[in-house]
Amino acid sequence: MSDSEAEAIEAEIVREDDDSSGSAANNNTIVAAADVLPTTLYLLPLSERPFFPAQALPLLLAEEPWLPTIEAAANREQRVIGLVLVKPDSAEKAHHPDDFYPIGTVARMHQLARSEGRLQFIAQGLKRFRIDRWLSTEPPYHVHVEYLNDESDQAGPDELRAYSLAVINTLKELIPLNPLYSEELKFFLNRFNTHDPSPLADFAASLTTASKEELQEILATAPILERLKKVIVLIKKELEVAQLQTRIRKQVEEKMSEHQRKFFLREQLKAIQQELGIAKDDRTADIDRFRERLDSRRVPEAALKRINEELDKLSILETGSPEYAVTR
Repeated sequence: MSDSEAEAIEAEIVREDDDSSGSAANNNTIVAAADVLPTTLYLLPLSERPFFPAQALPLLLAEEPWLPTIEAAANREQRVIGLVLVKPDSAEKAHHPDDFYPIGTVARMHQLARSEGRLQFIAQGLKRFRIDRWLSTEPPYHVHVEYLNDESDQAGPDELRAYSLAVINTLKELIPLNPLYSEELKFFLNRFNTHDPSPLADFAASLTTASKEELQEILATAPILERLKKVIVLIKKELEVAQLQTRIRKQVEEKMSEHQRKFFLREQLKAIQQELGIAKDDRTADIDRFRERLDSRRVPEAALKRINEELDKLSILETGSPEYAVTR
């Protein structure tokens, strides 16, 4: 995510949060309708990776066939949509309900725009949900949902804090290896508290290059401690891969540097030998050898003139050029 995209997303989300808090303050205990998540959702299938509640990212999709879905979701007061990973590789075609994983993320749509047959909006992940019942099995997909709350799974606060710190420390090890992690972490810290283990686990999982099946397993895990344990495995694996990539890159750079160093040393040695008259370069050696052979033979004057022209030509050509090889 670029700095400009991150700033735009953060500004939009902060603006909405400010409006919501103001409304709540003016109405005491009254909750704004836009803050109440609906029991039914329109769905967008995702083909690459699941979307997590801790994420806020731009989404780009084709108007056909998703414009009716986006319009239906945008016309509701909450402006929310369900994002669900599908098992086939393409999200651009119609899917059967069995293609959808049962757990998805409800996201609020910001800055919806249309351009040249494409739709774009910023998706702000809010909460996990489970598909309870299908109301429409064709686009626009419409389902009845059950929202999933984070489960404490009898974990004590000290244990949760210990696992949260393990996640944070691993992320700190990853940051020097990939600047992208630094930008993503900065954006996350502006929106969440690192002492809140649920969004921390989701955020850490979203950073990894794990398979979509592994990430979906994280999304489907409601108990916080169990989720943190699974996430630590993923980010430790990510750290090992990043460290290996760094070692490989350094080895390649060292080999290239050593090769270049030896090349320059050889060239310097040649120059010194030529200065001292100890050695000749390849071109001079070739010309001298041809002239020695020429001196030991009787050659017609016309042929001798032609040979001398070729030797003069040889003296100004680079030894590595194709023309040098032909003339030689």
